[in-house]
Amino acid sequence: MATISIINGPNLNMLGTREPDIYGAQTLQDIETTLKDLAKEHQHDITFYQSNAEHDLVNAVQQCKRDNVSVILLNPAAFTHTSIALRDALLATDIPFIELHLSNVHAREPFRQSSYFSDIAKGVICGFGPQSYELALLAALPLIKQ
Repeated sequence: MATISIINGPNLNMLGTREPDIYGAQTLQDIETTLKDLAKEHQHDITFYQSNAEHDLVNAVQQCKRDNVSVILLNPAAFTHTSIALRDALLATDIPFIELHLSNVHAREPFRQSSYFSDIAKGVICGFGPQSYELALLAALPLIKQ
């Protein structure tokens, strides 16, 4: 049994009420419930973390190393386009991770099309709304070192 960590960046605590035409009507808690069931089905543990603060996200990534997390699913949200510190934390832990986004960032404003993470991620999943999390979890399964 491996542990998969889901780390969410700023404003994702507002899911369900924040621009539902872009991000959907499900809350972050709804997504977590679905992922818990999916992880259990595949006999893995899953942890969740969300913060609006960059330094807290860096600490969460570093904690994944101490906790022997096998894979990180990261929705860096707005930090996708700004956080070298979070990128450096991911590189320092050497834990495989998948970058994910609810919206199709490539079909949005030009500044959203640039990511500090895509080139070091095992893969990127975006544009499928809350299902992006489920797809990322399924994609993470082969990355788990048994």
